[in-house]
Amino acid sequence: MVIFEFYEFMKKKTTLTKDQTNHLMTILQERFEKNRHRHAAMEWSKIAEKLLQQPNKLLALHAMEATGGEPDVLWYNKDTREYTFVDCAKESPVGRRSLCYDDAALNARKENKPKASAQGMSNNMGIELLNEDQYRALQQLGHFDLKTSSWLYTPEKIRKLGGAIFGDFRFDTVFIYHNGAESYYAARGFRGFLII
Repeated sequence: MVIFEFYEFMKKKTTLTKDQTNHLMTILQERFEKNRHRHAAMEWSKIAEKLLQQPNKLLALHAMEATGGEPDVLWYNKDTREYTFVDCAKESPVGRRSLCYDDAALNARKENKPKASAQGMSNNMGIELLNEDQYRALQQLGHFDLKTSSWLYTPEKIRKLGGAIFGDFRFDTVFIYHNGAESYYAARGFRGFLII
């Protein structure tokens, strides 16, 4: 789904239809079962039950899926009894690339503006950008962003100075870099997470 289509879709949608819900749940369950190493101790039935009680979370997961994120459950918090879905596409989600970091950076550009920003798009989707620790934890479960890179949630002290951080995986190593927040590249998108 291209960025323009995504924004048009999100403007109109408040909930998924029954068919859309069933289709999404099938995709999520199949991915969950195919990747048991990511969540060996979890049960899909419990996750599905929680999801079906939260239509807004289903809509967010639909947006993650539609933009190429391939969300899957990675973490469970025993204290809060919450599950965390994370974008697990091998490369940065194709429907979320060529974005600057946030809306402040987008508005600051005088020419050649991208269509949107990573922070702005994630907010519209109802998800949050992975931070550096979460990105490194994701990379422990497989190797991601071997050809692309992903914007990451940037600490305020860096952002105030005009920068933003992103990560990728090269030479068998996770690298975290910095760029001006106004920059954007065809091979850089963002990865998000959703807590249910």
